[in-house]
Amino acid sequence: MSAAPPSGRLFLVPMPLGPDSDPKAVLPAATIEAAASLRHFVAENARTARRFLTRLPLAVPIQQVQFEELSEHTRPEALPALLAPLLAGADVGLVSEAGCPAIADPGAHLVALAHERGIPVVPLVGPSSILLALMASGLNGQAFAFHGYLPVESGARATRIRELEAASAASGATQAFIETPYRAEAILAAVLAAADPSTRLSVAADLTLPGASVETRTVGEWRRRPAPALAPRPAVFALLAAPKVSARAAKKPRRA
Repeated sequence: MSAAPPSGRLFLVPMPLGPDSDPKAVLPAATIEAAASLRHFVAENARTARRFLTRLPLAVPIQQVQFEELSEHTRPEALPALLAPLLAGADVGLVSEAGCPAIADPGAHLVALAHERGIPVVPLVGPSSILLALMASGLNGQAFAFHGYLPVESGARATRIRELEAASAASGATQAFIETPYRAEAILAAVLAAADPSTRLSVAADLTLPGASVETRTVGEWRRRPAPALAPRPAVFALLAAPKVSARAAKKPRRA
């Protein structure tokens, strides 16, 4: 009985954070070289992935590169078929719409399945808007949590913001979240309406792009300034609430 062919490797290939970014400006040479050598890709959007790859020194013409799509609409039962090239011994690249795949991205489901099937997973170096925003925020980088997208409905969104603020006050951890570019201004307005004036809020937009900006102020300070123009810019939000003081600690008398 012949042995099964060795599995290929699933490469997690980061993409620039904007469609007009030069890959050479944000991706290491080793990442570009690895991505350019692949002939099979699983992409959140094949058109976006194809446009990205045409800017790399591909080993074969782009017409010979095969694409399969994995989006939020992909059914779980369709995932095993995406592993077929890997199980046949070919390397495959996983790409998201922007930034690092499998972070706030449906590609995480394929990575999990690859681990279950014993397929090697190789993460490549590239930009993560979440980590870049945390780095530049000045907030707590020792303890933080990322929560993806907040609810769209205004009441549920306000409740979620207050929950994150309370969690930050209790734990001292930074709470980060993102929003689609066309909803970024609404999210900022919601945070300013719901959060305590003492809570520090960082807003990072267009990271690695020409119009990049990162601003960190208290909510009270944000309220006194004109709101920045965020739409349609990809943005990352991070908040850090003032530490929660228990009633017992607040009433504890000071020693002379």
